[in-house]
Amino acid sequence: MKTGIFLSYRGLGANLLHLAYCHQIAKKFGPVSLITLCPNLDKALKDDPAFSEIIYLDKFHKKFFDLFKMSNFLKKFNFENIFIFYPSLRHYLSSKFAGIKNIYHYPLFKKKNLHLVKAAKKFTEISLDIENCPTETKFVINDHKAKQFKKSGLKKIILGISSSGPTTKWGYLNYLSLIKKLNVLGEFYFYLLCGPDDQNEANQIIDQINKKNCESLASKDIAEIIYYIHSSDIFIGNDSFGHHVSSQMNKPSFIILLDSPKAYSDYSINQKRIIPPNIKIDNISHGSNLDPNSITVDMVLDKIKKFI
Repeated sequence: MKTGIFLSYRGLGANLLHLAYCHQIAKKFGPVSLITLCPNLDKALKDDPAFSEIIYLDKFHKKFFDLFKMSNFLKKFNFENIFIFYPSLRHYLSSKFAGIKNIYHYPLFKKKNLHLVKAAKKFTEISLDIENCPTETKFVINDHKAKQFKKSGLKKIILGISSSGPTTKWGYLNYLSLIKKLNVLGEFYFYLLCGPDDQNEANQIIDQINKKNCESLASKDIAEIIYYIHSSDIFIGNDSFGHHVSSQMNKPSFIILLDSPKAYSDYSINQKRIIPPNIKIDNISHGSNLDPNSITVDMVLDKIKKFI
């Protein structure tokens, strides 16, 4: 009995948000095939035995009339079960035409105001006939490789200076100020979690830190970054894939929210949100475009002080 899961999300963080539910499905059916629109999810989950394969789908998912091509794509996997984490008529019909016997899917035509966590939790509970499905899980890594990233005596802090878009960024000058103030308070080592597009900002931070206790991860592969996060003690940063990993590694994860719905940080006891003053969390969403400087460095220090 072969089982597939379809995560209809491009962002790495949005995919990792669904990890707990994928684990519940694999717990019942054994290792599953995971289909995703995210090109680097396979690198993040390469050590996880819950997945027999991770398939990147880069076509057949945009236009309604591509459903027949999608159907032929799905047919070759010989799935008996498929779980579709999205209210898509196209994905449902593609699965139907592919001859998949058991198709579990979100209620169709209900995309508006979709709360990713609540929807996924309810869907998994109904589909698997279970109660109180957990919303977080354990992020699996290779123990042998993890030992190669053994901690030094310094407390290590991952700073997520990168993000999925410019409106979610706190700004490199704020991170620079945070590092300088933390260096006065104690002995730390900082990893700057960012992509190649943010390498210049990372370099500007490093050049202005006299202690030279700061390192950019911009050139690192996702599969390697996972281990830097594991070897660290705390995450502080923008809404990005890093906090999804760190929180599910049972690490305190401080997320600076400026332009992201709370659902992205609404599922783990390790997620600690930092929001602008006089702003209600329910009012923050895509398009909020809140002023990054409304969250001061001292506000962040106050939030993290008992964890450092």
